[in-house]
Amino acid sequence: MPISRGSAWGAPGRLPPDGVVVHSDAEASALVERHRRAGEPIPAIGLLGGDLWRTLGGLGRLDITFPIDAVEARVDGERHWFVAHLVARTRLWSYALVAMNAQWLGRWNTGPRAHPNDGLVDVYEARLAFGQRLAVRRRLRHGAHLPHPGITERRTPETTVSFPRPLPVVVDGRRVGAARELALRVLPDALTIVV
Repeated sequence: MPISRGSAWGAPGRLPPDGVVVHSDAEASALVERHRRAGEPIPAIGLLGGDLWRTLGGLGRLDITFPIDAVEARVDGERHWFVAHLVARTRLWSYALVAMNAQWLGRWNTGPRAHPNDGLVDVYEARLAFGQRLAVRRRLRHGAHLPHPGITERRTPETTVSFPRPLPVVVDGRRVGAARELALRVLPDALTIVV
C-alpha cells in the first residue's frame, strides 16, 4: 500500500536469499522489465547505486527494506518499466518531459517532491527558451527550479502525453527508442528494494 503523509516508511531487513543485487537504476529496471515481460514475480532487489538508491539514502549496507512503486511506460505502445525516471527531450532541451519516481536525475534534484512509494509519478513538462534553460540548469542541483512559468508539474497515477514529432526516450539511463506518444501508469508497491 503506498505511503501516506506522516507515516513511517522502510524497515530494517536484509536481502532474502533469492534476492538480486544490482548497482544502478538501469540494472534494476532491466530486471523489473525482464520479470514483467515473463509474467514472473519480481525478486527483492538489493540496490547499491543510482538515483533511486540516492533518494532512499542508500549507504551500501543492504540492511533497510522499502516497498517501491514502478512505473509502466508505453512508448508508442511498447511497454517498458522504470524505477527512477524517464526522460523524453529535444537535443538542446528546448522541450523536455521528465517523469520522476525518484528525487534525483544524476546530479540534479529534478523531482524535489517525488516519492518512490506514494502511488504517483511526478511529471514535468518544460518548454524553455535558451536563457531560461541556463537559469533552470543552475538551480536544478538544489531543486530550486520550481515553480517556473515554463515548467508544468503534475503528480498523477497515470497520464498520456503526445509530441508533435518523435522524441528519444530514456528510461533509467537506457535509451528505449523514440516516441510520439507516451502513456505512464504507476504500479503501486510493485517491488521491494533493499539499500
